[in-house]
Amino acid sequence: MIKFGATVTLIDDDTGQKRIWQIVGEPEADPSEGKISVTSPIARALIGKIKGTTVLVDAPGGTKAYEVRNVEWFADKERKQV
Repeated sequence: MIKFGATVTLIDDDTGQKRIWQIVGEPEADPSEGKISVTSPIARALIGKIKGTTVLVDAPGGTKAYEVRNVEWFADKERKQV
C-alpha cells in the first residue's frame, strides 16, 4: 500500500509515459529530483492505493489517469544493493 516515503512508478494512461515519484515531506519536495510533497494532488491521490490500480488525479489541465506499476521503499532498495 502506498504511503509516505514510498517510491511509486506510474504509467500515464494517455501517453504511456513512465514517471517515478517518491512521496516526501514538503521541505524535501523537489519534482525535478522525482520527489513530490505528500500534500501534492498526485501524492494525495496515491495514498492508500496498491500496485496494479488506476489512480485519477485532478490536475490544472484536467483529470489524469495513471496506472500504479510498482511501489518500493528505501529499505527495499538498500537490500537489493547489498
